[in-house]
Amino acid sequence: MVMHDLSRLVTPIRAALQRGELDSLPDTLQQAALDNGTRQRLGAIHPDFMGGEYLPRLRHEEIEIARIRIRSTTSDVNCLYARPVGRRIAYRVVDEYGGDTLDERRTGTSMRPLTMGQMIEFFLGAWDLYTCLDCNFEDDVKGMQRFFTGESEFYPCFDATLRQRVCERFTPQAVGGKRATREESEESD
Repeated sequence: MVMHDLSRLVTPIRAALQRGELDSLPDTLQQAALDNGTRQRLGAIHPDFMGGEYLPRLRHEEIEIARIRIRSTTSDVNCLYARPVGRRIAYRVVDEYGGDTLDERRTGTSMRPLTMGQMIEFFLGAWDLYTCLDCNFEDDVKGMQRFFTGESEFYPCFDATLRQRVCERFTPQAVGGKRATREESEESD
């Protein structure tokens, strides 16, 4: 790839970020899904630009409810999508790997919007953040906290609640000095 091509992408991104005017970015960079050429050029600049680019497209009337972004090499993203289906709300958890990182229970429905606790249980039941953190950081809770971000326009306390749960699960307990099991963490909610 020619350096000139990269600077044509980086320069407007950097300038828009500095001005706080992301709406001024070229239309190509504001689309819900980038074309393959743009995606490859951005990935060549830095793998962080790849995060979320391989998520499944939203279905008709579907919206993103929440996402968890991890600071892996390619900034992997997992999302919870929702859409109306008759009188119910259908949910699905998606990843960027065609479902390969998800457990079997990745879809569900409800009559009413999920509470934050229900949403987190459903999300983490489909994609196990705890195992991801444990495999990467073992007993380093501070490292775990830096490794992920929870985002949601519908659940403003999502990130803070995830962080609290991670601390509760991985911080050694006063009695016995052991970490809480997944079941013990869920019971404390």
